[in-house]
Amino acid sequence: MSGAAELGERLAADGMPVAVVAARFNEDIVGRLVEGARDELARHGCEVSATIWVPGAFEIPVVAARLAGSGAYEAVITLACVIRGGTPHFEYVCSAVTVGCEAVARTSGVPVGFGVLTVDDREQALARARGSEGDKGAEAAQAAVATALVLRSL
Repeated sequence: MSGAAELGERLAADGMPVAVVAARFNEDIVGRLVEGARDELARHGCEVSATIWVPGAFEIPVVAARLAGSGAYEAVITLACVIRGGTPHFEYVCSAVTVGCEAVARTSGVPVGFGVLTVDDREQALARARGSEGDKGAEAAQAAVATALVLRSL
């Protein structure tokens, strides 16, 4: 049994129900992450059953938990962009969303694709949202689907 999919490999996930949770804060960047995730999910044959927009990254874990606990989805993709500012707020938000999403996956048993950008500036964010540094939305989607397929096989 293979543990990890190669990046770019098409996964046999036809019909897999998946939910996407996306933050409206920095929506122009997050929208690019959502497009990347949706394109990647479609490539694997997944059914994007829900795309839920929340105010910011901090709100993602509670919504992801509700979706994961519903039994309706085999994976949840979380997408946001947090840009460092001049106060410690960045560290608190980044830590909370990271720990929260990990807890959702661990306690629910539903894979959570973590596509939350934590960057120093807009240029770094744009580079990672279908730019020169890749497509972190697509990568989060692929990771969640690959993990869901591993769980199916156990």
